[in-house]
Amino acid sequence: MPTRASQLLDRPLTLGSAKIPNRLAMAPMTRMHSPGGIPGPDVAAYYARRAAAGTGLIITEGTYVGHPSAGESDNVPRFTGTEQLQGWGRVADEVHAAGAAIMPQLWHIGIQRTAGSPPFPDAPSVGPSGIALDGTTGAGTTLTLADIDALIASFAEAAAHAEHLGFDGVELHGAHGYLIDQFLWERTNQRTDTYGGDPLSRTRFAADIVEAVREKVSADFPVLLRFSQWKAGNYDAQIAPTPQELDTVLTPLARAGVTAFHASGRRYWEPAFPESDPGLNIAGWAKKVTGLPAITVGSVGLDGVFAPDRLGRSAQVTGIDTLLDRLEAEEFDMVAVGRALLADPAWAQKVLTGRGDDLIAYTKDAVRTLH
Repeated sequence: MPTRASQLLDRPLTLGSAKIPNRLAMAPMTRMHSPGGIPGPDVAAYYARRAAAGTGLIITEGTYVGHPSAGESDNVPRFTGTEQLQGWGRVADEVHAAGAAIMPQLWHIGIQRTAGSPPFPDAPSVGPSGIALDGTTGAGTTLTLADIDALIASFAEAAAHAEHLGFDGVELHGAHGYLIDQFLWERTNQRTDTYGGDPLSRTRFAADIVEAVREKVSADFPVLLRFSQWKAGNYDAQIAPTPQELDTVLTPLARAGVTAFHASGRRYWEPAFPESDPGLNIAGWAKKVTGLPAITVGSVGLDGVFAPDRLGRSAQVTGIDTLLDRLEAEEFDMVAVGRALLADPAWAQKVLTGRGDDLIAYTKDAVRTLH
């Protein structure tokens, strides 16, 4: 007999040209197991295990676009370079063979980069205004208009590589205080040109990336955009303090060509705007203001809330009845699962078949290994 979870989660979803077998996605999580930026056979097997066990969409860990300032680790995969792209092609092939769709997350960390870090130690740390997430000025190099053009091109080129390699779409990482988000956030974007100023102007960088990507890929190739209110180390931050301002931020991105929004909240059950009715979470509001499909994420299946400094802390298995209630109400269209899938590659299969008692709790070992 079908379980309630299977009735609600085990339904196909179409996003542009992507045919996704169910409503469960693997959330992007940095693993740092790709020396030289090259995802090897172990990375391909890691994603394929989760695909084979019922996860309908694999959104990969953040992978650096082809810009020297994009990242700060030579163990994080890159989406540029012959060997790197060959590795990603193998990943896509194995995930498809296991029955799931897959999209790479395209990433530039911006001002969060520590100067002198690999893979390109001579590259500067860059941001919209040279302002760090804590408000410190002079923390890095302020981007010129020519720099911005080069950055936009690097995202578009990576997206074109993804389609050529057979990926089912791409996700742009516009959350958590990284480069795209730094343009969206008033604290880190103090520009006085067309890329800064009011909330609408601060969306231009993200919108220009989306438009550039659209020019390089097929018309129905899915482009997801991940966004968040919170930033690393600042969980009270907001790019939009009201639903009306969220509309101002997201609608231009929808018009530019975003297929779906991946709205990153730390607790999926919390309302994004407590004083506003209805009490939707951030994914629910993204869907409401844009009319586009939305993916929710945030402590799904675990009793401990996500925080970067808590990745080494254990979290126990918890039920998802509230999540299913919200999905049934069509608050959002898809559910992304993070730490629970790190701990248990068969999480999706167990949830869909009513084997909740067999789920594996999250521990720090899940972060340390690629299993």
